[in-house]
Amino acid sequence: MLRWIIFLVIFFILDLYAFQAFKTVSKNNWSHVTYWLISMLVVGNFVYSYYGFNRRDGFSHANAYAAGFLIAIALPKLVLFFGMFAEDVFRVPLAIYRYFTEGDTAKGNYFASRRQFVSKIALGIAAIPLVSVLYGIYKGKYNFKVLKYTLTFEDLPSAFDGYRITQLSDIHSGSFDNVEKVKYAVNLVNEQKSDVILFTGDMVNNKAEEMHPYLDVFDKLQAKDGKFSVLGNHDYGDYVSWDSEADKHQNLEDLKTIQKQIGFDLLLNDSRFIEKDGQRIALVGVENWGTGGFKQAGDLKKAAANVDKDDFKVLMSHDPTHWEKVVIDDNYHYHLTLSGHTHGMQFGIEIPGWFKWSPVKWRYKYWAGIYKEMGQYINVNRGFGYLAFPGRVGIWPEITVIELKKGKNVV
Repeated sequence: MLRWIIFLVIFFILDLYAFQAFKTVSKNNWSHVTYWLISMLVVGNFVYSYYGFNRRDGFSHANAYAAGFLIAIALPKLVLFFGMFAEDVFRVPLAIYRYFTEGDTAKGNYFASRRQFVSKIALGIAAIPLVSVLYGIYKGKYNFKVLKYTLTFEDLPSAFDGYRITQLSDIHSGSFDNVEKVKYAVNLVNEQKSDVILFTGDMVNNKAEEMHPYLDVFDKLQAKDGKFSVLGNHDYGDYVSWDSEADKHQNLEDLKTIQKQIGFDLLLNDSRFIEKDGQRIALVGVENWGTGGFKQAGDLKKAAANVDKDDFKVLMSHDPTHWEKVVIDDNYHYHLTLSGHTHGMQFGIEIPGWFKWSPVKWRYKYWAGIYKEMGQYINVNRGFGYLAFPGRVGIWPEITVIELKKGKNVV
């Protein structure tokens, strides 16, 4: 209860400051009433949704939209807060000066009136995150992008020169609310005509049953050399309450069965070989391994037990911190690691080939796209689905296509 009281007090202070800009521009009393009514409804719905949240049921669509609409109004109010505060940097010292110099002649009106042009500028800037978040909820979460990369390796077996990999990650099927949009994305994957499809974890939010409405969708994924997958942190059912450990274990077994049903070969600290013209590349798949309190079930040594040191290796590992903390320094050279997990926070700014930013960079060193360290590559997929916030702003859902090329590796 205390945390809710603190939240409401902070939000109310934020709201009061933001309202200063609004009432400076609009003198209509009905617009003022509408402002407070919308704010109370959105905040009230958020508190009601989360106060009654039951971990046993998992994170529902209602929870997600309550959070989404709160973010939609909170970000603009935060912009207005800083705008009005910046103006007060000048207003407050001036008011203090008038208090001591004008005294009673000021008749108590020490504060200068807020300037309309400052409020208008603040409101104009605040409209940007408002529109962006609403767009992200309405359309951005299904604004699928195909990102293509070509990576060159000196020791790539020549038979695999031009080999194409499609990577998917973080489906989070329990968050979807539009089957047709998901079908469109699956068709988009198949249009790439890659040789293999690799899925790097988080098929569901919490429960295997979340995949039931999409079994006939994802089983349409096609690749001539097969479909392979690993588990992500959400696939283990760790974020909901279960009646018993047996129920939790059965949920995981059900998810494994579902992966098999839709054609994925699930690698649980294991490996497979793709052979072509007498040559081969190794696919290595570990269970989830992550820092910051996430499950560490991944066992790289066990996964690569049947792989030779000189094999060309593609590693699937859900959490990019595994690459950073373990994989890079392993005595095996993992040519390409495929990860996901971060979602790029589903919020950021990207100008392809030039600029990339998201608050998630303060949590993850490798958070979206291709990185190279010690002659090894990682691609951190931005995610196919979404979680918690029911949208994406600037960081769009991703289908990655990586073409392997044989040639001199330019540093």
